[in-house]
Amino acid sequence: MRNRQRGSHLGLLLLASQLFQVGLDNIPPVTLAVLGLNAYLYLFPAAPLMKACISVQQAYWYSDWRRLLLSPLHHADDWHLYFNMVSFLWKGIKLERRLGGAWFLYLLSVFSLLTGLVYLILEATLTELTQDQSYSMTCAVGFSGVLFALKVLNNYYHPGGVTYVMGLHVSNRYASWVELVLIHITSPGTSFVGHLSGILVGLLYTAGPLKAIMKKCAEFVTSNGYNSRPGMHYSSSGSSGYRSTGGGYSGYHQYEPNYPSHPTSSYTGGLTEEEQLEAAIRNSLNDRGRTDQAGAPPPPYGFHLPEEGSAEDIRMRRLRRFDS
Repeated sequence: MRNRQRGSHLGLLLLASQLFQVGLDNIPPVTLAVLGLNAYLYLFPAAPLMKACISVQQAYWYSDWRRLLLSPLHHADDWHLYFNMVSFLWKGIKLERRLGGAWFLYLLSVFSLLTGLVYLILEATLTELTQDQSYSMTCAVGFSGVLFALKVLNNYYHPGGVTYVMGLHVSNRYASWVELVLIHITSPGTSFVGHLSGILVGLLYTAGPLKAIMKKCAEFVTSNGYNSRPGMHYSSSGSSGYRSTGGGYSGYHQYEPNYPSHPTSSYTGGLTEEEQLEAAIRNSLNDRGRTDQAGAPPPPYGFHLPEEGSAEDIRMRRLRRFDS
C-alpha cells in the first residue's frame, strides 16, 4: 500500500483560523468538542486509515466492527477534514441551538453508527445484485455521511425556501438529493453510497421511526436514574435546558444580542455552504493532477479508499468513468 503524505496541514490551519474568527465562546459545546475530536484524531489517529475505514470485507467478513466507530472520525487528508468540519460547524451551531447539547450529542452518536451500518447494507446489496466484489472491498472514511444526515435534519427544521446548489436554485426539500447526484457526477472519486447512507439515516429520523425509538431509549435511561445532572435534559425539538456562562451561546434558538445575525459569514469568508462545497469539489479535481513522492497520483479527495489488492482495478475504472 502506498504511504499517504500529510502535507503542510494548511487545511488544519485554516480550520483553526475559522474557529477563532467565529469565537470559541460562540460555538456550542458539543459542536466544539466534536470538532476538536476530529482534529485530534487527524493529528494522532487511533488507527491507520486502512484500519479505520469501513467496508463489507473488513467489518462483516472479518468482524472488525470497531471500524463503525473509527471511520466517521478519521479523514484522508487535511482538506478532507477542513471542508467536512467547516460544514459541520455551520450545521452544529444551528442544530445544537435547536435540539440542545445532550440530544445533539445523542443524535450524532446514533447517526454515526447508523450511517456506517446502512453503508454496509447498501454495499452488500450492490455486491449481490452486480456480482462485483469491488463494492464489498471499497472502504469508506470521513464524516460526510453524517453531514448528509444532518443536512436532511436541518432542512426538516427549516422547511420552505430555496438554496443554491452549484449555481442552481433548488427547494430545500430536495437539496440533499440534488447535491448527492451533482457531487457524484462532478467528482466521481467521492462515495455515492456513503452520502446516500447519510440521507437515508436522516430520513429515518425525520420521516421514519428512528426519532421515536431514540426518545424511548432516552426515557428509559433517564427513568433509571442515569441522568444525574438536573440542569440538563434531552430535548429533540426545543430548548436545551441550560445556558452557557460564556454569554455567546444560549440554549435557546434566538441569537444573543451580540451574536452576528449571519454567523456563517464570519467563518466562511462570505461563502455559502454550497459555495464551500463547490470549492471542495474543485480541490478534488485539482488533486487528480498531483502525484506523491513515488510518482503515483493520490487517492481521490474525499470519502473512500479502495482496499489493498483491488486498488489499481478500481482506480482505472473510476478514471474511465470520469473520462467518459
